[in-house]
Amino acid sequence: MPRNNLDRETSPYLLQHRDNPVHWQAWGTEAFDLAKRDNKPILLSVGYAACHWCHVMAHESFEDAAIATVMNDLFVNIKVDREERPDVDAIYQQALSLTGQHGGWPLTMFLTPDAEPFWGGTYFPAEPRYGRPGFTDVLRRVSEIYHDQPETVTTNKTALMDALDKIAAPPPDAAAHQVSTAILDQIAAHIVREVDREHGGIGGAPKFPQPYAFELLWRAYLRNGDAACRAAVEISLKNMCQGGIYDHLGGGFARYSTDEYWLAPHFEKMLYDNAQLIDLLRLVWQHTGNPLYATRIRETCDWVLREMIADGGGFAATLDADSEGEEGKFYVWGELEINRLLGDGAERFKAIYDVQAGGNWEGKAILNRSHDLELLSAPEEAALADMRGVLLAARETRVRPGWDDKVLADWNGLMIAAMAEAGMVFDAPAWIAAAETAFDFVVTAMSDGDRLLHSYRDGQAKHVAMLDDYANMARAALVLHEITGGPAYLAQAEAWVGVADRHYWDGRHGGYFFTADDAPDLITRQRACHDNAVPSGNGVMGGVLTRLWLLTGNNAYRERADAVFAAFGGELGRNFFPMTTFLNSAELMLSPVQVVIIGARDDAATDALRRAVHATSAPNRVLQVLPPGTDLPAAHPAHGKDQVGDTATAYVCVGATCSLPLTEPAAVRAALPQPPAA
Repeated sequence: MPRNNLDRETSPYLLQHRDNPVHWQAWGTEAFDLAKRDNKPILLSVGYAACHWCHVMAHESFEDAAIATVMNDLFVNIKVDREERPDVDAIYQQALSLTGQHGGWPLTMFLTPDAEPFWGGTYFPAEPRYGRPGFTDVLRRVSEIYHDQPETVTTNKTALMDALDKIAAPPPDAAAHQVSTAILDQIAAHIVREVDREHGGIGGAPKFPQPYAFELLWRAYLRNGDAACRAAVEISLKNMCQGGIYDHLGGGFARYSTDEYWLAPHFEKMLYDNAQLIDLLRLVWQHTGNPLYATRIRETCDWVLREMIADGGGFAATLDADSEGEEGKFYVWGELEINRLLGDGAERFKAIYDVQAGGNWEGKAILNRSHDLELLSAPEEAALADMRGVLLAARETRVRPGWDDKVLADWNGLMIAAMAEAGMVFDAPAWIAAAETAFDFVVTAMSDGDRLLHSYRDGQAKHVAMLDDYANMARAALVLHEITGGPAYLAQAEAWVGVADRHYWDGRHGGYFFTADDAPDLITRQRACHDNAVPSGNGVMGGVLTRLWLLTGNNAYRERADAVFAAFGGELGRNFFPMTTFLNSAELMLSPVQVVIIGARDDAATDALRRAVHATSAPNRVLQVLPPGTDLPAAHPAHGKDQVGDTATAYVCVGATCSLPLTEPAAVRAALPQPPAA
């Protein structure tokens, strides 16, 4: 007799459902065999631990004995954590979109016993409302169609499977849209027109940070001095940094805003959002020096170190939106509570942080500073920091949101790179040390021979890694190599790229598949370069391969990078908006800036030159710090160059042309590319 088998799992999301009356099964052969034996369709439910609407559907339906009975009678029910199995989620989100519906979580899909999708949706209420049918009615109707109208099921599943297979193939005009600087400028001009000029962000509510798109706009500003691109980036970052999407007490950004003003987020905090925002804020701060960006970087990195380190030193995945069954309860405030805690300082604090008697969100106050996007004077900010400390201490006594402490290789790669880079720029060795510890954890605890595993929790590493795991961890390795000079990091990046080439490369069309050639239990292999909540694996790999070519001189990396860019060039004619990571990596190939510093790493003069490089916003920079006498690859434009006398010396090479030898930090900064004057 089937039972709820989620008590065998390690995912916090799956464990949240282990006591449901639904007979949940984990994704895999055992569940498929059960569906075939009993001739039942599969109900696939995909969510994640920090998902508010996943909790809503769980409380309304999955915890209801009557609804669970219908589910158990009519279906084999499979529950999937989308963070643990992004490969499964990606396939069925794509299938849902092919039916003309918007995706999201919870994802509710209906499959044949062979895991082929034939219909689906997202959230279904227990009773009819929101213009949606009641869940029990949906269940009975789908089961009826499955058993009584097999031709309908066959038609639907065949159409969806054919469409899924076709999506992985390139368009016929792939060669017609190769990336160039002119195309990058045109795309930036299109995207900047979509930015909200008052509140920032792209489009209306809901608003997501989309840091990779704003990096593309920032690169356009650095490349050609486009003031509109710079303004779009800055108005967006300032509004996010001062809005309610930012946790003004504990640090860190929520996943997105439910409104166009960045006031009311879904309160979950995701590791990947914060990694990407640290990166973008750092890149913009390097040019502007805006103290607001530096403050938010420091606060967010401190939050990661304080609240997001899992056992063993890897970075944990998420913090929940809900506590005590209410969304945002942990984060919001009442005016009387602020008055009691802050006393004489309360009025000033309330004026700065938008605390009103009636609240600004469902009768409560979400702290924000959206009415003034600049910081105040240093003494005023210090006083506010003291008051925030009082409130943070009080908040710590509340029931905390759920913490999903599983370690994901791809998300860790994003945060390792972000914290290491920020640690070097802001002279924060603790951030670099945390990044190295997390890297070591992934290498030692989440590897099976030369292969990565995707997820780790409770002493178990599991699930065949996906392209994003190799791409983001290889990028992290290259950042750590640049910062520390450690050759093992470079060797590890090369090893992971080798695995990706063997098991993920599409020998027919070029580019990498999302899943390995030996990944089990999947109905198709996806191949795409579109960003989703996280940057595209193919987009990241384009940059990784380019950097490896520049660092090693191995032309095979250049050829493989060119093949990635060629494989997806035709997609630009379909929809370039979700391709910004791919485009940013292509710009690195088009316009690399190779900086070589020759000098001992522990030498003060070497460090001063290195600091000058890291103080400059240069996303296409590839930095090498080499001891005197080190041979660069023969194709490197600085090959054969050495120190001036016994003094640390830098060469800044743009394309194939290098600067004169530079021994002063100011000269290094001047030699790095700067935005042209408006």
